[in-house]
Amino acid sequence: MSELSGPADHGLMRVSDTDREQAADVLREAAGQGRISLDELDERLESAYAAKTYADLAAVTHDLPPSPRMPAPPVQGATQVSRIGGTPGSTFSVAVMSGARRSGRWVVPRSYVAVAVMGGVELDLREAQFAEPVVTLHAYALMGGIEITVPEDVEVDVSGVAFMGGFDHDASGPGVPGAPQVRVLGFALMGGVEVRRKPMKAKRARVEGGRQRAVGDAGRDAIGNGGQGSGEDGGPGAV
Repeated sequence: MSELSGPADHGLMRVSDTDREQAADVLREAAGQGRISLDELDERLESAYAAKTYADLAAVTHDLPPSPRMPAPPVQGATQVSRIGGTPGSTFSVAVMSGARRSGRWVVPRSYVAVAVMGGVELDLREAQFAEPVVTLHAYALMGGIEITVPEDVEVDVSGVAFMGGFDHDASGPGVPGAPQVRVLGFALMGGVEVRRKPMKAKRARVEGGRQRAVGDAGRDAIGNGGQGSGEDGGPGAV
Protein backbone atom coordinates (compact mmCIF):
# COMPACT_ATOMS: atom_id res chain seq x y z
CA MET A 1 0.00 0.00 0.00
CA SER A 2 1.08 3.57 -0.44
CA GLU A 3 1.98 5.76 2.49
CA LEU A 4 -0.96 8.11 2.14
CA SER A 5 -2.35 9.02 5.54
CA GLY A 6 -4.50 11.57 7.27
CA PRO A 7 -8.02 12.79 6.52
CA ALA A 8 -9.65 11.59 3.34
CA ASP A 9 -9.77 15.10 1.89
CA HIS A 10 -5.97 15.18 1.88
CA GLY A 11 -6.09 12.57 -0.89
CA LEU A 12 -8.08 15.02 -2.99
CA MET A 13 -5.28 17.56 -3.00
CA ARG A 14 -3.75 18.24 -6.40
CA VAL A 15 -0.40 16.65 -7.20
CA SER A 16 2.58 18.26 -8.90
CA ASP A 17 4.74 17.02 -11.77
CA THR A 18 7.37 16.05 -9.20
CA ASP A 19 4.82 13.88 -7.36
CA ARG A 20 3.88 12.13 -10.61
CA GLU A 21 7.52 11.47 -11.43
CA GLN A 22 8.18 10.06 -7.96
CA ALA A 23 5.23 7.68 -8.30
CA ALA A 24 6.54 6.63 -11.73
CA ASP A 25 9.92 5.84 -10.18
CA VAL A 26 8.20 3.61 -7.61
CA LEU A 27 6.41 1.75 -10.43
CA ARG A 28 9.61 1.28 -12.41
CA GLU A 29 11.35 -0.07 -9.33
CA ALA A 30 8.47 -2.53 -8.77
CA ALA A 31 8.75 -3.71 -12.37
CA GLY A 32 12.49 -4.19 -11.97
CA GLN A 33 11.81 -6.38 -8.93
CA GLY A 34 9.29 -8.47 -10.85
CA ARG A 35 6.29 -7.32 -8.79
CA ILE A 36 4.41 -6.08 -11.86
CA SER A 37 4.75 -7.02 -15.52
CA LEU A 38 5.94 -4.68 -18.24
CA ASP A 39 2.40 -4.45 -19.60
CA GLU A 40 1.16 -3.46 -16.14
CA LEU A 41 4.00 -0.95 -15.89
CA ASP A 42 2.92 0.76 -19.10
CA GLU A 43 -0.70 0.94 -17.95
CA ARG A 44 0.15 2.25 -14.50
CA LEU A 45 2.64 4.79 -15.81
CA GLU A 46 -0.05 6.18 -18.10
CA SER A 47 -2.39 6.50 -15.11
CA ALA A 48 0.33 8.01 -12.91
CA TYR A 49 1.21 10.74 -15.41
CA ALA A 50 -2.50 11.50 -15.87
CA ALA A 51 -3.13 11.65 -12.09
CA LYS A 52 -4.65 14.84 -10.71
CA THR A 53 -4.81 14.01 -6.99
CA TYR A 54 -2.87 12.01 -4.42
CA ALA A 55 -5.74 9.53 -4.37
CA ASP A 56 -5.16 8.91 -8.09
CA LEU A 57 -1.51 8.10 -7.41
CA ALA A 58 -2.46 5.83 -4.51
CA ALA A 59 -4.73 3.86 -6.83
CA VAL A 60 -1.80 2.76 -9.03
CA THR A 61 0.46 1.79 -6.11
CA HIS A 62 -2.03 0.40 -3.59
CA ASP A 63 -0.81 -3.20 -3.98
CA LEU A 64 2.92 -2.40 -3.74
CA PRO A 65 5.09 -2.37 -0.61
CA PRO A 66 5.45 1.01 1.15
CA SER A 67 8.17 3.17 -0.33
CA PRO A 68 9.73 6.36 1.10
CA ARG A 69 9.83 7.66 -2.47
CA MET A 70 6.04 7.60 -2.81
CA PRO A 71 4.67 11.17 -2.53
CA ALA A 72 2.20 11.91 0.26
CA PRO A 73 -0.03 14.96 0.70
CA PRO A 74 1.32 17.61 3.07
CA VAL A 75 -0.27 17.70 6.50
CA GLN A 76 -1.92 20.92 7.58
CA GLY A 77 0.06 22.78 10.20
CA ALA A 78 -1.57 23.98 13.39
CA THR A 79 -0.72 27.62 12.64
CA GLN A 80 -2.03 27.91 9.09
CA VAL A 81 -5.48 29.33 9.84
CA SER A 82 -4.00 32.06 12.05
CA ARG A 83 -2.26 33.57 9.02
CA ILE A 84 -5.59 34.59 7.46
CA GLY A 85 -7.11 37.80 8.76
CA GLY A 86 -6.16 41.35 9.61
CA THR A 87 -6.71 44.84 8.29
CA PRO A 88 -4.58 45.72 5.26
CA GLY A 89 -2.96 49.11 4.78
CA SER A 90 -1.62 50.24 1.43
CA THR A 91 -2.78 48.35 -1.64
CA PHE A 92 0.05 49.18 -4.06
CA SER A 93 3.79 49.71 -4.52
CA VAL A 94 5.28 51.91 -7.24
CA ALA A 95 8.95 52.20 -8.19
CA VAL A 96 9.97 54.61 -10.98
CA MET A 97 13.73 54.60 -11.60
CA SER A 98 14.12 53.50 -7.98
CA GLY A 99 13.31 50.64 -5.67
CA ALA A 100 10.43 49.78 -3.36
CA ARG A 101 10.16 46.97 -0.84
CA ARG A 102 7.45 45.43 1.32
CA SER A 103 8.48 42.78 3.83
CA GLY A 104 8.23 41.69 7.43
CA ARG A 105 4.87 41.62 9.21
CA TRP A 106 2.24 43.19 6.99
CA VAL A 107 -1.28 42.34 5.84
CA VAL A 108 -1.70 41.45 2.17
CA PRO A 109 -5.02 42.86 0.90
CA ARG A 110 -7.41 41.00 -1.37
CA SER A 111 -5.90 42.83 -4.35
CA TYR A 112 -2.41 44.37 -4.46
CA VAL A 113 -0.77 46.22 -7.36
CA ALA A 114 2.99 46.46 -7.94
CA VAL A 115 4.39 48.68 -10.72
CA ALA A 116 8.07 48.89 -11.63
CA VAL A 117 9.21 51.31 -14.35
CA MET A 118 12.98 51.16 -14.88
CA GLY A 119 13.23 50.15 -11.25
CA GLY A 120 12.53 47.30 -8.88
CA VAL A 121 9.81 46.20 -6.47
CA GLU A 122 10.33 43.48 -3.86
CA LEU A 123 7.37 41.86 -2.12
CA ASP A 124 8.20 39.36 0.63
CA LEU A 125 5.13 37.45 1.86
CA ARG A 126 6.89 34.97 4.15
CA GLU A 127 5.92 36.73 7.39
CA ALA A 128 2.78 38.41 6.10
CA GLN A 129 -0.83 37.95 7.14
CA PHE A 130 -3.44 37.56 4.42
CA ALA A 131 -6.63 39.59 4.64
CA GLU A 132 -8.57 36.85 2.83
CA PRO A 133 -7.97 33.19 1.92
CA VAL A 134 -7.35 34.18 -1.71
CA VAL A 135 -5.30 37.25 -2.63
CA THR A 136 -4.28 38.55 -6.05
CA LEU A 137 -1.03 40.35 -6.83
CA HIS A 138 -1.08 42.43 -10.02
CA ALA A 139 2.50 42.86 -11.23
CA TYR A 140 3.44 45.24 -14.06
CA ALA A 141 7.10 45.66 -15.02
CA LEU A 142 8.34 48.04 -17.73
CA MET A 143 12.11 47.83 -18.27
CA GLY A 144 12.37 46.86 -14.62
CA GLY A 145 11.72 43.97 -12.33
CA ILE A 146 9.37 42.73 -9.65
CA GLU A 147 10.46 40.03 -7.21
CA ILE A 148 7.81 38.20 -5.19
CA THR A 149 8.83 35.80 -2.43
CA VAL A 150 6.18 33.46 -1.03
CA PRO A 151 6.38 30.90 1.80
CA GLU A 152 6.55 27.23 0.85
CA ASP A 153 3.15 26.34 2.34
CA VAL A 154 0.88 28.62 0.28
CA GLU A 155 -0.80 27.73 -2.99
CA VAL A 156 0.54 29.79 -5.88
CA ASP A 157 -1.04 30.40 -9.28
CA VAL A 158 1.02 32.47 -11.73
CA SER A 159 -0.57 33.40 -15.05
CA GLY A 160 1.23 36.57 -16.19
CA VAL A 161 2.72 37.11 -19.63
CA ALA A 162 5.87 38.80 -20.91
CA PHE A 163 7.04 40.50 -24.10
CA MET A 164 10.80 40.78 -24.62
CA GLY A 165 11.15 39.89 -20.96
CA GLY A 166 10.26 37.15 -18.52
CA PHE A 167 7.36 36.15 -16.28
CA ASP A 168 8.43 33.29 -14.00
CA HIS A 169 5.82 30.55 -13.54
CA ASP A 170 8.06 28.02 -11.72
CA ALA A 171 6.62 28.72 -8.27
CA SER A 172 3.09 27.71 -9.29
CA GLY A 173 1.78 24.77 -7.32
CA PRO A 174 -0.36 23.58 -4.40
CA GLY A 175 0.12 24.39 -0.74
CA VAL A 176 -1.02 22.77 2.48
CA PRO A 177 -4.73 22.59 3.38
CA GLY A 178 -5.97 25.78 5.02
CA ALA A 179 -3.09 27.92 3.78
CA PRO A 180 -3.75 31.10 1.75
CA GLN A 181 -3.82 31.10 -2.03
CA VAL A 182 -1.75 33.68 -3.90
CA ARG A 183 -2.58 34.54 -7.49
CA VAL A 184 -0.07 36.50 -9.54
CA LEU A 185 -1.28 38.27 -12.67
CA GLY A 186 0.28 40.94 -14.82
CA PHE A 187 2.57 41.83 -17.67
CA ALA A 188 6.29 42.36 -18.19
CA LEU A 189 7.63 44.45 -21.09
CA MET A 190 11.42 44.40 -21.54
CA GLY A 191 11.62 43.45 -17.88
CA GLY A 192 10.64 40.60 -15.65
CA VAL A 193 8.56 39.28 -12.80
CA GLU A 194 10.08 36.57 -10.62
CA VAL A 195 8.02 34.51 -8.18
CA ARG A 196 9.97 32.20 -5.89
CA ARG A 197 9.28 30.01 -2.88
CA LYS A 198 11.51 30.27 0.18
CA PRO A 199 11.16 28.92 3.74
CA MET A 200 10.13 31.15 6.61
CA LYS A 201 12.94 33.18 8.12
CA ALA A 202 14.31 31.70 11.32
CA LYS A 203 15.40 35.13 12.45
CA ARG A 204 14.62 38.53 11.05
CA ALA A 205 15.61 42.12 11.50
CA ARG A 206 12.37 43.93 12.31
CA VAL A 207 11.65 46.80 9.94
CA GLU A 208 9.26 48.97 11.95
CA GLY A 209 6.26 46.74 11.57
CA GLY A 210 7.06 45.67 8.02
CA ARG A 211 6.29 49.05 6.46
CA GLN A 212 7.39 49.81 2.90
CA ARG A 213 10.60 51.69 2.25
CA ALA A 214 12.61 52.72 -0.78
CA VAL A 215 15.77 50.67 -1.28
CA GLY A 216 18.58 51.64 -3.59
CA ASP A 217 19.67 48.10 -4.40
CA ALA A 218 16.20 46.85 -5.30
CA GLY A 219 16.37 48.50 -8.67
CA ARG A 220 19.86 47.16 -9.36
CA ASP A 221 18.74 43.64 -8.49
CA ALA A 222 15.57 43.86 -10.56
CA ILE A 223 15.09 41.30 -13.27
CA GLY A 224 16.34 42.61 -16.55
CA ASN A 225 18.72 45.03 -14.78
CA GLY A 226 16.20 47.79 -15.31
CA GLY A 227 16.52 49.42 -11.88
CA GLN A 228 18.30 52.73 -11.54
CA GLY A 229 17.73 53.51 -7.85
CA SER A 230 20.59 55.03 -5.90
CA GLY A 231 19.59 54.93 -2.25
CA GLU A 232 16.85 56.29 -0.02
CA ASP A 233 16.74 59.49 -2.06
CA GLY A 234 17.24 57.88 -5.45
CA GLY A 235 13.61 58.28 -6.42
CA PRO A 236 10.07 57.89 -5.15
CA GLY A 237 9.64 54.98 -2.79
CA ALA A 238 6.71 52.67 -2.41
CA VAL A 239 3.41 54.35 -1.80
